[in-house]
Amino acid sequence: MILVKTSIELNNWIAKQKEKGAKIGFIPTMGALHNGHISLIINSKNQNLLTVCSIFVNPTQFNDRSDFEKYPQTIESDIQALEKAGTDLLFWPSGTEIYPDGLKPQPVYHLGNLENILEGKYRPGHFQGVCQVVDRLLTLVQPDYLFLGQKDLQQCMVIQKLLTLKQSSTELIICPTLREASGLAMSSRNTRLSATGLIKAAQISKVLMDINTKIRRHPIQAIIKEGKSYLLEIGFEQIDYFEIVSSNDLVSLDKWESKTPALGIIAAYLEGVRLIDNLPLVNDNIFAANNLPTNL
Repeated sequence: MILVKTSIELNNWIAKQKEKGAKIGFIPTMGALHNGHISLIINSKNQNLLTVCSIFVNPTQFNDRSDFEKYPQTIESDIQALEKAGTDLLFWPSGTEIYPDGLKPQPVYHLGNLENILEGKYRPGHFQGVCQVVDRLLTLVQPDYLFLGQKDLQQCMVIQKLLTLKQSSTELIICPTLREASGLAMSSRNTRLSATGLIKAAQISKVLMDINTKIRRHPIQAIIKEGKSYLLEIGFEQIDYFEIVSSNDLVSLDKWESKTPALGIIAAYLEGVRLIDNLPLVNDNIFAANNLPTNL
């Protein structure tokens, strides 16, 4: 695996690969890698793509400074994992490589309602920061394919919107969420939980899975109320949102019909750690072809 830290080194390598007609798969990360990240690398490698991974903890997408400062950094083990997975190149830039003119002013991206609901509502400015760093990385890497995980579904939709706005030829591929044996969605933030916290955190997936068994017999609001109460009773400090939403646009549903693609989606705090997850409802095949709605 090649490791580069500057945009000049990266551009030189990319240019040589493009001259050879190579196709590039790209996985942007903030490090603290887990098997979910590695599955994205493997997915890219399985499609015979030259696979590039970036590690950069992006300050502009943190609306909470303490969250940025506490974000886990494990570069040595990350490098080992990427090498083992067969990554072709790791781009590990400094802040000045990503933001050569400093953090302000930055471009503003018109993301529509995606920026105002769920994550956008509770993390103002977050998706602008995501678009700023991804836009810069896409310019540098020039990938043919971009691999992201379904756990960050709203972020996937935002980045698809970015690709549309930029008229990019890069194709977004969404890969299934990887989970621990307990059902807990893999996340870099899980490393900040205690052993007891990890057990409790797995109840998020239980609450989401329970929706499928209850949705035909109970009103949506009753299911949501029961799920929130359960999580708070077992020790979650705060629930930003727990909703059943349309898979097409993430708008909350008051009533569910079996033919309507929908999913349960949640963000909650445990031991001061913010955890997110989502799970499609029965008959929801939105991810069958790794496609997002075309009207974003």
